[in-house]
Amino acid sequence: MTKFDGYSRCLMWFMVLLLSAFATGCGQGDGGKVLGDPGSVVAPAPGGPGGPPVIPGPAGPAPALGAAGAFGGFGGNAGMTNQGLLTVIVGAQGQPVSIGTTAASTLMTGFHDNVVPYAPPNGCIYTETPLNVGAVNGSIMTAAPAPNPASCGAPTEGNAVTFAAAQAAAADALIAYNDLAGRPGATDPGANLGGLTLAPGIYKTAGGGFLLTGSDLTLDAGGNANAVWVFQMANTLTVGAAGAPRSVILAGGAQPKNVFWQVGSAATINSAGGGTMVGTIISSAATTFSTAGNPCCTILNGRALALNASVTMVNTVINVPAP
Repeated sequence: MTKFDGYSRCLMWFMVLLLSAFATGCGQGDGGKVLGDPGSVVAPAPGGPGGPPVIPGPAGPAPALGAAGAFGGFGGNAGMTNQGLLTVIVGAQGQPVSIGTTAASTLMTGFHDNVVPYAPPNGCIYTETPLNVGAVNGSIMTAAPAPNPASCGAPTEGNAVTFAAAQAAAADALIAYNDLAGRPGATDPGANLGGLTLAPGIYKTAGGGFLLTGSDLTLDAGGNANAVWVFQMANTLTVGAAGAPRSVILAGGAQPKNVFWQVGSAATINSAGGGTMVGTIISSAATTFSTAGNPCCTILNGRALALNASVTMVNTVINVPAP
């Protein structure tokens, strides 16, 4: 054998070994997973654990909420009701927030705000009773009449200015609702979101409504603080079951301001009390939190905006993200 032949043979075996290693790496480097958006987590398919993952389409940017962004709760033209002593609606970053309705101030019951000092019977008080007191760190926007003329008269609330603010919020909430409902590219993760970990994207189920029961839902942004989730529903959203509240858990830098629930009819959030819901809920019909008699507290890190019906809460804490 010549010196050249020996060199060629060594080179040949080196290339064989190199190609073999490369092929092995290509087949096993990601553990066989199919990845969604870079750095994000994908959900198991409706078949359950071990099934092929769901890869959502991009959700696009968060919708513009406009005037509705400053509202933690909005009861369309039907008002809002609070039961219990522990309801609080505040800005998550300390900003003042609002609740309201395009209807008369008399349809807001069980609330007060801090536009003027709260010292019952004085203050901007909306039909509170000894057992139903809800605090709003900001203002309440409605049509006339003024809620408490002696200390919160027409120059303060229940006037043309607050009515215009409520109308603007209603109009902008409807625009956002239609934006969310019209976004294409939705993936169907199955009707029950319990136990899933979802990447950013648009989700819609064939049955038209979503449940969150059995286990909590995790939304993983994969390190992208701007990641957006859109959940589209032709009918209802139900979170929690009898005696078993459920929560939405954020991971990977996900933010409440980037989670949106477009609900074609009514939303029922943890009727058993407790649990933490996340995101802006824009429902066509009523949105309800907890049930009368439940102790503290059901939490929403987001907003509850009902376009055509009321928002009812029992010992509910709403932390409104900055727009």
